[in-house]
Amino acid sequence: MAPPAAAAPVTFQAGCGREWSLPSQEPDLAYTEQAFPECPGCLHRVEPEGTLPFCTLRPVGTAHPFAALSGLSWLDE
Repeated sequence: MAPPAAAAPVTFQAGCGREWSLPSQEPDLAYTEQAFPECPGCLHRVEPEGTLPFCTLRPVGTAHPFAALSGLSWLDE
């Protein structure tokens, strides 16, 4: 059996606009380091119960996972 292929580099972007380029086959990543001074007050920070806060990193150019919902109308006209 052949070894798995190495992941190609992907450029990920945080909500604040910072970018990281690294090999990955994941659709998005959780950034838990929170190393920048604005991280504690960032609007993109997620604070789940029982684990570390994180920021979701998505590949550059990828739409937000809920972007398709913005065009839906929930009211009957």
